[in-house]
Amino acid sequence: MKELYKSNTDKMIFGVCGGIGEFFGVSGTAIRLLFVIFTLAGGSGILIYIIAAILMPSNNVYKDKNIYRNRD
Repeated sequence: MKELYKSNTDKMIFGVCGGIGEFFGVSGTAIRLLFVIFTLAGGSGILIYIIAAILMPSNNVYKDKNIYRNRD
């Protein structure tokens, strides 16, 4: 199952748009354009982006790796 994370590779500010783009399989630029349209249409894009930046976890590259394993 896919999980929604902030992108570490496709990011401009916090990686929110890149993470949403990776989750849905679309370009992060397309998501950024949607946020700009929402912002120009009434300002809700900025509020949604800030909330998503706070709530979305970062993509931890070492999430599934056991970096403290015993090498015996």
